[in-house]
Amino acid sequence: MKIKIIEKATTISEFRQMAQETFGDFVKGVCDLEKRILALGGELHSDCLDELIEYGCEPKNIWGFNFFPDFSKEKNIEFTSLINIRPNLGNRSMEIESKEIKNKITEIINSLIIWS
Repeated sequence: MKIKIIEKATTISEFRQMAQETFGDFVKGVCDLEKRILALGGELHSDCLDELIEYGCEPKNIWGFNFFPDFSKEKNIEFTSLINIRPNLGNRSMEIESKEIKNKITEIINSLIIWS
């Protein structure tokens, strides 16, 4: 499954197509909080993580999520991924525990989606 790096606003239909090509109703992704970019696709969040590292991103800035393009904006992001287990950064579970990080990821994702 191909990984796509999203740097510029992309239509929600492209997110839907990626979801259909992977898991049907969602697509795995990672977000670089500093560069404000996403990598979507692949079977594992670590596939996306590797892609962003090759792109020049620092692992400490990258967090994983699942995106459900057909859900409402309030419920379309699930902040769960094995790559989020980072005790050295204060996150001890697969779920992102920091409200600040969740909010930043949500803001970045929404800034990169054209909803019409």
